Amino acid sequence: QVHLVESGGGSVQSGGSLRLSCAASRYIYAMGWFRQAPSKEREGIATVANDRSTPYADSLKGRFTISRDNAKNTLYLQMNSLKPEDTAMYYCAADDWDYGLEAPTRWRYWGQGTQVTVSA
Repeated sequence: QVHLVESGGGSVQSGGSLRLSCAASRYIYAMGWFRQAPSKEREGIATVANDRSTPYADSLKGRFTISRDNAKNTLYLQMNSLKPEDTAMYYCAADDWDYGLEAPTRWRYWGQGTQVTVSA
């Protein structure tokens, strides 16, 4: 069992930045960030397996950066140049295999989410 706790969400104006963190209760091979806006499906942002990250969703390249500190069992998401359409609940996921961005239902462990709200 792995327990995940996200933090760092909040309200910012368009163009602002936020850094999300996800603390895991132990090391686990693959971790990732997903987000879900109201009335929309959960969307994959990026994943990292050990120290290797997978390609970002096209709409987020250049603005979002995923990183991981294995010594702290913590996953990060640096978000720059935020836009109102980035408003969503952001979730951390983890598993013993990297299932990538397209199959969020395959990830076993999820955090409770942290809300990001971007105003125009």
